[in-house]
Amino acid sequence: MILTVTPNPSLDRTYEVPSLGRGAVLRATGERVDPGGKGVNVARAVAAAGVATTAVLPLGGAPGALLAELLGAQGVDVTAVAIAGQTRSNIAVAEPDGTLTKINTAGPALSTEESTLLLDTVRTCAGTPAWIAGCGSLPPALPHDWYADLVAHAHAAGARVALDTSGPALAAALPARPDVIKPNAAELAEAVGRPLATLADVVKAAEELVGRGARAVLASLGRHGQLLVGPEGTFHGTAPVTTVRSDVGAGDASLAGFLIAGGAGPAALACALAHGAAAVQLPGSAMPTPADLRPERVRVTEDLPLDLPVDPTDPTGPGAA
Repeated sequence: MILTVTPNPSLDRTYEVPSLGRGAVLRATGERVDPGGKGVNVARAVAAAGVATTAVLPLGGAPGALLAELLGAQGVDVTAVAIAGQTRSNIAVAEPDGTLTKINTAGPALSTEESTLLLDTVRTCAGTPAWIAGCGSLPPALPHDWYADLVAHAHAAGARVALDTSGPALAAALPARPDVIKPNAAELAEAVGRPLATLADVVKAAEELVGRGARAVLASLGRHGQLLVGPEGTFHGTAPVTTVRSDVGAGDASLAGFLIAGGAGPAALACALAHGAAAVQLPGSAMPTPADLRPERVRVTEDLPLDLPVDPTDPTGPGAA
């Protein structure tokens, strides 16, 4: 069983439009409302794969109630922590060429009591899952070291921890030794404080974060695939994609695939790539089912193309090539 923790979940509304014109009246050709937040998406992808999952979430107001209802309909068990604030709503506008414009709100501030209750709830559940995935930004007023506390409590209960966060929250969590972290190229560059132009640069940056405490690094590189640096070795993989429809949640689907396949080694990387590539071909933040996966298209190698260029601004979702 995989437990996810999303300190700042959301309702994600995605509108598909022929083109995005500033100041224009836009007519949507498609519309979706999905449960949102990185950990929420991981839980949805895990459930879509038929694996048991629980999502621990701070929820408030009508948006929080709708989010829990939508997750339940998708087979995700929700453990809610009631908060006084209202769960945030995010908006994404998707164009036919895969370009995505997102408006993300900050989310409600959690009180000290709500923050403590959220961590205590995770602690209560931590004895059951093989993996705990802590994902996404921290809401206002939550301290930067909140994820570090999460890692420590999870390890004490015997669970492994995957983190998908960035900035000060990631930096503060590294000394707690999370079992895997999942930055994208831009987040990895931010973490080491320098630009990353090639795969060789990405490898060095990932190794630096391993030296700072991460036990493994799974880095999403957009159209240039993914890199895994861990105890089993260093591996690079790609999964060709013909059409990118939306990259919302694609990295989260990748992390779900990685954890479903054991969370270590080239087989887990291949599963991550298959899930990420499938996700970018679906509308909004829809999560792939086993029928959507094309594992035969995935290529994983230890023979790294170190001169491969990397673009941190690449909008193409994880696994695409």
